[in-house]
Amino acid sequence: MSDDTGALDRVPGPNRPRHENFDASYAGTPAWDIGRPQSAFLELAEGGVLRGRVLDVGCGTGEHALMAARLGHQATGIDTAQTAIAIAQGKARDRGLTARFLVGDALRLSDLDEQFDNVLDCGLFHVLDDGDRVQYVDSLRAALPPGGHLYVLCFSDRQPGDWGPRRVTQDEIRASFRDGWQVESIEASTIATNNIPSGALAWRVSISRS
Repeated sequence: MSDDTGALDRVPGPNRPRHENFDASYAGTPAWDIGRPQSAFLELAEGGVLRGRVLDVGCGTGEHALMAARLGHQATGIDTAQTAIAIAQGKARDRGLTARFLVGDALRLSDLDEQFDNVLDCGLFHVLDDGDRVQYVDSLRAALPPGGHLYVLCFSDRQPGDWGPRRVTQDEIRASFRDGWQVESIEASTIATNNIPSGALAWRVSISRS
């Protein structure tokens, strides 16, 4: 069962930054909140890739942390959206799963004062501007020890149009994770959304901490 006590746990730190201030989106159902794990991450998880402690950054309503918990991992989700965290805690209770959900900033993961074997990022990297990307990668160093793995699912520059989040190129991914990281694979994938029946074109990225 969930370890939630009914209160919204918070990571110490400043108020939510503008780039992750998505709380109002959860007054309804945002396009990215599909109510299940993304198949690209589910395939990895059920294939035994995840191990040990798992952190879901920008977790939203918690589907990937709950996926990890269901498979027996020690799972934590973090998001700046208080409403999303409350929904995630409710899901954990309803499903009888043990998962921890925290209101906090993915750009300040050092505030957690702990490290994880794996970090999952579905849809966070592609909403960050250039400066925030640098801060985010620095923040990840506090959460992942050498040998730890980061898995990213982000919009691809192969996706046509200019609506929605920023498109990401393979070169941008490699440049962001150049120092102290090893980009092991970048695979063509999709992100399921509520407003694109076929899903959006994406990259699934595996990165290890050197």
